[in-house]
Amino acid sequence: MTENENKTPVKHHWIDRYLEYLLVERGLSENSLDGYLRDLESFQSFLEERSARIEETTDQTLLLYLTYLRSRALKSTSLARHLSSLRGFFAFCTSRGFVKDNPAVLLENPKLPRKIPEFLSPEEVKRILALPILTEKLGFRDRTMLELLYAAGMRVSELVDLKVEDYDPQTGVLIIFGKGSKERLVPIHYLAQNYLNQYIKDWRPAFNPKVKNIFLNRSGKGLTRQGVWKMIKKFTLEAGIKRSISPHTFRHSFATHLLDGGADLRTVQLLLGHSDINATEIYTHIQAGRLVQLHKRFHPRSVM
Repeated sequence: MTENENKTPVKHHWIDRYLEYLLVERGLSENSLDGYLRDLESFQSFLEERSARIEETTDQTLLLYLTYLRSRALKSTSLARHLSSLRGFFAFCTSRGFVKDNPAVLLENPKLPRKIPEFLSPEEVKRILALPILTEKLGFRDRTMLELLYAAGMRVSELVDLKVEDYDPQTGVLIIFGKGSKERLVPIHYLAQNYLNQYIKDWRPAFNPKVKNIFLNRSGKGLTRQGVWKMIKKFTLEAGIKRSISPHTFRHSFATHLLDGGADLRTVQLLLGHSDINATEIYTHIQAGRLVQLHKRFHPRSVM
């Protein structure tokens, strides 16, 4: 690593303006903003090492940077993220009149392999759900969280940010604030409602709440994503599941099991809060597999 690579560059005022735009107008989360900042600081360091300036960026500059990124043997997903950050940044700079022509207009993402998401079988879900001890406040809290992750397909960040007022016990509907503060309504089944109702009424007060979050730690403050991840890892090991399982695995399982049960892709898209149905199509491997089985079962020329 060179001396320049060790130094964090002084943030360019265009980058400041772009991050402010993403925060105020696009409503991006702190984690998303940090990701954009890291990518743009990486590009700025690349320029400073070559005594170049952002104002002088051309399409050739970006091609050189792309070559540099590839020389670092980045994964296709990381490379795509860097290029997406640059495209968004220079589109913003062009729209604000900072640059006349967008140098990133011809940048294309590398083709990414379609990854089939890791998901649990219904039986594995049952094994994990059965493990928390319901006579203890932490156990009942954990069971309720697991039920909600699986019943609503929510992200772990959405779960820990959930407030008491975001749940309507009369209708059994959660108001979930997703990426970019986008709001969606997600119904949960009666069993999950019963756990949530009882937790809020009988168990949450035992944590001596200091915040409005539904799920609290021992100090009465909101849980962290890391805390939920550790909890799931613990129960996964106890359930005898050896592969790596995360909170997001429950989201994948939710979508997969809905499609497997006959739900249409558009409904699953709405429940997951995907703005683009392409993001939901990663789950269509389930539909394809079911169609193959149906074809084998019912086609008169199929050999069983």
